[in-house]
Amino acid sequence: MNDRAAQLCRDNAAALGLDRITVVRPEDVPESALFDLIWSNPPIRVGKEALHGILLQWLPRLASGGRAYLVVQKNLGADSLLPWIRAALEERHPGQFTASRHATEKGFRVLLVERA
Repeated sequence: MNDRAAQLCRDNAAALGLDRITVVRPEDVPESALFDLIWSNPPIRVGKEALHGILLQWLPRLASGGRAYLVVQKNLGADSLLPWIRAALEERHPGQFTASRHATEKGFRVLLVERA
C-alpha cells in the first residue's frame, strides 16, 4: 500500500461516515488481529508464489464465523485458485475452513472462504 492509497481509503471512510476504519500497512497489522470480514481483489498478477503467500497470510486471520470474499477474473485463474485455497487451508488448518464459488458474473468469480 502506498501513502496515496492509504489517504484515499481514509478520505472515503470519512466521506461515508465510517468511524471504525483503521488504515495501516500490512506489515503494521498486529499478529493477534483477527477479522470478521475480508473483501479482496487479490493481486493475481504478482505471480502464483506471491499470491499464495498473501492468501496464506490473511485467510487464516479470519475469526470464528468470519468470511472472506475474493473477486477474481475467470480468465486469470479463479477456477484453479478455488481448489488450491481449499487444499492449502485444509492442509494447514484441518476442518476449520470451507471455500466455495459464491457468485459468477461477467467473467468474474466471487470466491467465499469461511471459517467455522
